Amino acid sequence: MTNPELRHQVINIYKELLNIGRAYPLGYDYFRTRLHKAFSSQAHLRNDEDIKKGIARAEFVKKEIEALYYLKRYRTLKQRYENK
Repeated sequence: MTNPELRHQVINIYKELLNIGRAYPLGYDYFRTRLHKAFSSQAHLRNDEDIKKGIARAEFVKKEIEALYYLKRYRTLKQRYENK
């Protein structure tokens, strides 16, 4: 990586995704290995624009996972209160 600021951003999004993965339904180990594989597959990127695109994709994935968690939580709460 040529830009230290981009390196910092990549590390931060990786840590954020790891933190989000603690509640992953298939387990943290499953999530961690898949995440590591996904980031390792992009380790060859050296162009700043390509790295920025990768960061944007990681942010999108983060938002999608959060949305799924909120949906699961909503459905659980809805089911609990409908049965009363």
